[in-house]
Amino acid sequence: MKLLAFETATEACSVALWVDGEVRERFDVAPRRHAELALPWAEDLLADAGLARSALDAVAVGRGPGAFTGVRLGISIAQGIALALDRPVVPVSTLAALAMHAAPAESGSRILAAIDARMGEVYLGAFRAAGGGVESLGRECVVVPAEAELPDGDGWLGVGTGFAAQDAALQARLAGRLGSVDAGALPHASAVARLAVAAHARGEAVAPERAEPAYLRDNVALTLREQRQQRERS
Repeated sequence: MKLLAFETATEACSVALWVDGEVRERFDVAPRRHAELALPWAEDLLADAGLARSALDAVAVGRGPGAFTGVRLGISIAQGIALALDRPVVPVSTLAALAMHAAPAESGSRILAAIDARMGEVYLGAFRAAGGGVESLGRECVVVPAEAELPDGDGWLGVGTGFAAQDAALQARLAGRLGSVDAGALPHASAVARLAVAAHARGEAVAPERAEPAYLRDNVALTLREQRQQRERS
């Protein structure tokens, strides 16, 4: 399996190349430089591996949730490459990729992945480590930290910038349920690649035009004019 993966939904930009179980990655925290870096990094990874684009079996992408512009950019890049090569796209949850950062070798550990969504909210998803990856334990959501639903039991692993947002309000809300927190973690394309390989094997790859972003926030696509009118009314 040969797969190229992109993750551009947060301030981190990363690209990974999976070649028959070996993964190479370029990663940097590079706000507003994703469009500048992603494609050159992809070309560098392919060149270093001595692999032509035509050798790829699929293209994977972190579908969000995350920054509106970053999510759209990642989807667009993946679609463009996949369409040119007549290959499928494997969309992967950015929160699931983030949860992979915390997933220990032992299956069954429970993880809460959270990304700062700005505007006083966080993107939140619950996962369980399983079979070298993670599986979702429910629907992902966007929520005000102080109103986040309390998960069952304790010992949850918290990971992601959502735990630092709003003066760590999510940590305060879930304090009795968390075993540890890594509030500085960001999603990696290498995790997207690992999850995508498994998803591809399950038949979850889609035609490029069917790859869709996950925004979660209903008003994310408001035009600037609509946003200005909304502010004027408030």
